[in-house]
Amino acid sequence: MISRCFFVLLALSAPVATARGGDWPHFLGPNHDLHSVETGLIQSFPEGGLKKLWEFPRGEGHAAPVVLGDALVFIHQRDGKEIVQCLDAATGQPRWDHAYPVDIGHSYGVSDAPRSSPVIDSATGLVFTLGNDSDLIALHLDTGKIAWKKNLTKDFGEAPFFFGRGSCPLVLGKRLIVNVGAAGACVVAFDTATGEVLWKAAHDWNGSYASPVPGKVNGTDRVFVLAGGMTDPPHGGLISVDPETGHIDDAVPWRSKMFASVLAASPVPCGENRVFITEDYGEGGAMIEFDENFKARIAWRTGDLGCQFQTPIYHDGHLYGFGGTAGLLLCYEAEFGAYRFSEPFIRLLVSWDGRELPMTLGKASLVHAGGVFWCQGENGTLLRLDLSPQGGARVLDSFQPFYAPSTWAPPVIANGRLYVNQNAMEPRLICFDVRAAEK
Repeated sequence: MISRCFFVLLALSAPVATARGGDWPHFLGPNHDLHSVETGLIQSFPEGGLKKLWEFPRGEGHAAPVVLGDALVFIHQRDGKEIVQCLDAATGQPRWDHAYPVDIGHSYGVSDAPRSSPVIDSATGLVFTLGNDSDLIALHLDTGKIAWKKNLTKDFGEAPFFFGRGSCPLVLGKRLIVNVGAAGACVVAFDTATGEVLWKAAHDWNGSYASPVPGKVNGTDRVFVLAGGMTDPPHGGLISVDPETGHIDDAVPWRSKMFASVLAASPVPCGENRVFITEDYGEGGAMIEFDENFKARIAWRTGDLGCQFQTPIYHDGHLYGFGGTAGLLLCYEAEFGAYRFSEPFIRLLVSWDGRELPMTLGKASLVHAGGVFWCQGENGTLLRLDLSPQGGARVLDSFQPFYAPSTWAPPVIANGRLYVNQNAMEPRLICFDVRAAEK
């Protein structure tokens, strides 16, 4: 157990809440599309900001937490160890932790820290984590005991990465699907209950920081993987895989020719037979379309909607996302790629420390919940936004819970609570109450 593990629990005095809950058991939300099923959420931020329920000190890492019922799990790094931690989602009280030593590398002045969020499988009662050093571990959600574990490098061979592994595993039925990125094992499916290898999909592209997502092609289930590691010359792109067999339907090259480029934003399915991919080092974004023979073509492309690691949202026939590093929010019609609007938020003022400060959002993340978009900027700024192709971007509410850089994990909304991952300047996990009070 972690010594000196402590938490701050704030008194709960809010009126009876009416939110009907929804879990957030894996990265990108319950349906892998950054949409929450929550209802009964607040319609505006209270005066003075959101009510904090609890906060928990944590180490380094960019991985967002996941929530199933009353259990919250996250992974972080502290004192040379990688730590998988389970808390009570409502109170922040520790339940269990599992820690193990890791080698911490550095690239481009950035130290390795966990980037891959856990994933919880309600069918098996297991939580799966993928650490920086290739440790793939299945833990019992109720106890934290190990059910099975692998080391991807030892089991499948080397895969070149800039900052260690960072792609989140995907649970699809009885399969745990991982972008391994090794020779002969670009994508691998494991049995969720036992860890047995079910299939290996071979491709020359290595492991990326983008996470596999499920989709549909010609009425059948598919997994979309954006693959590509630390190689010179760079290579990578989109792979469509049959999750039953591991057969690769087709692959579309899509990556900048710059060595330091990474593929980190996850693919975005846009209805059947279509998926949007994006990168921020020269190529930008592209809509990929599959024909009746499962072969892919580029339907349209845009250099502007190039997202570094913040995955865009597909909503009501349109794509919304923050392109580049400057905080430019863009909207494109998804069918033909027509540009709708861009918003630099150059007039955004946020209350902080008794004054109004101009704030840029930078590499911000979007989540859709309760009929509006929730946004978190990379310095911690929280916004509720009304986004539409006709009306553009309208700020409904703003709140600055802290002012710290590198706030890159997307916010999580589950069971009437908002979870925010502060990654710098006293890193912590913060839980806010976003339930509407009963009238």
